[in-house]
Amino acid sequence: MEEPSRCVAGARRNVGQVFVLLQPCNSGGLEKTTTTGKTSDTRSLAAGRTSDAIGRKWTICLAAIIFQTGAAIMAFAPSFRVLIIGRLLAGVGIGCGVMVAPVYIAEISPTVSRGSFTSFPEIFINLGILLGYISNYAFSGLSEHISWRIMLGIGIVPSVFIGFALFVIPESPRWLVMQKKVVEARSVLMRISESEEEVECKLAEIEEAAGGVKGEKCEEKAVWLEFLRPSPALRRMLITGFGIQCFQQISGIDATVYYSPTIFRDAGISSDSKLLAATVAVGFTKTAFILVAILLIDRVGRKPLLYVSTVGMTVSLFCLGLALSLLGHELVSPRVGILVAILAVCGNVAFFSVGLGPICWVMSSEIFPLRLRAQAAALGTVGNRVSSGVVAMSFLSMCRALSVAGTFFIFSAISAISVVFMYMYVPETKGKSLEQIELLFDSGSEWQRIEVELGDMEVLVQKE
Repeated sequence: MEEPSRCVAGARRNVGQVFVLLQPCNSGGLEKTTTTGKTSDTRSLAAGRTSDAIGRKWTICLAAIIFQTGAAIMAFAPSFRVLIIGRLLAGVGIGCGVMVAPVYIAEISPTVSRGSFTSFPEIFINLGILLGYISNYAFSGLSEHISWRIMLGIGIVPSVFIGFALFVIPESPRWLVMQKKVVEARSVLMRISESEEEVECKLAEIEEAAGGVKGEKCEEKAVWLEFLRPSPALRRMLITGFGIQCFQQISGIDATVYYSPTIFRDAGISSDSKLLAATVAVGFTKTAFILVAILLIDRVGRKPLLYVSTVGMTVSLFCLGLALSLLGHELVSPRVGILVAILAVCGNVAFFSVGLGPICWVMSSEIFPLRLRAQAAALGTVGNRVSSGVVAMSFLSMCRALSVAGTFFIFSAISAISVVFMYMYVPETKGKSLEQIELLFDSGSEWQRIEVELGDMEVLVQKE
């Protein structure tokens, strides 16, 4: 569902040429379509309540329908204002999907491979970006009145497959238990478990975790009252979930990826072909290292990958700022400076993709109790999208005020702070069921206790 953002980028030139003939609009108006989409992603807050009401599966369906409607409106927009409305709806659909998909996957996946499965959306986001670029290139030769409409409308196609998938995928067994549909939950668990004994064990754990859920009409108010007046355990969960979502964005990954051509041009690359090659290298690196994360997340664990990721990003961002600064003062040869800048950008993207990128969504869907999980994950998604919007809107202004090098020194400092945050507030969740993870937050240092780790290892050995 990230494809439309890239399609908007590719369609921007032709949209401007067409709508400037239809109505006056300022030169920055078209840039607002992407920002509008990011801002509308904050509407994912409502997706948490919706997924608790109608289920994870049908919330995914609703997100796809909203997204398809927005893409269709953009494709047939008769004016720039209607185009903005379509982008707003598409952003709402993306926001809902980004929130509910990791929660659904986490709730239905086996413990030993939950991290890998929950990381898959990150791969498909990057695949969507790639398909967006390909569609831009494929349709760029058509008439300027038609090409941008096809670029934007083609985004409907991937979401159509979601409709077919809904006939195959089951509902989350944890949501079914929360709705007192134990028989249906057992049926789903039979499909995804290896033995009846394992089914009964999982069902007992889920029922115990959902024991406090009453399904009353005042439940919604009670949930948000818990957020406003959280218990010590829930406060630690919120700090962890909301914090990791915000650090994912304020460390500057969107600025690095979206503005990489600007960065490389500032480093001294002037050829369009070389700029394109460097940008493609960034995209390839991002996708390749997400695959590395998927392979390692359930073997190595979340925290080791987060340490590698945040430390590596800190060093890469600092090296990028240093290279741009030295180039600006002509203290290093252009050849060396450009090489260091390209390696630093690719390094930052690689370290992000191997840890903070996918694990952010994994952790947010794992750490919260069942009765709060969807709405807490939605709250974290809002923090993520607002942070992303702030970075997108302020990056160019920061570069003008501080220089590009100075801006990346700031991102490096923020990334260094995130290392400390990961150490203090993020527990290791590898090999633990969603119900066991709740116990990690019962006391401030619970995740550092060796007996919990040993107990989980014994459970895994017995199951294997």
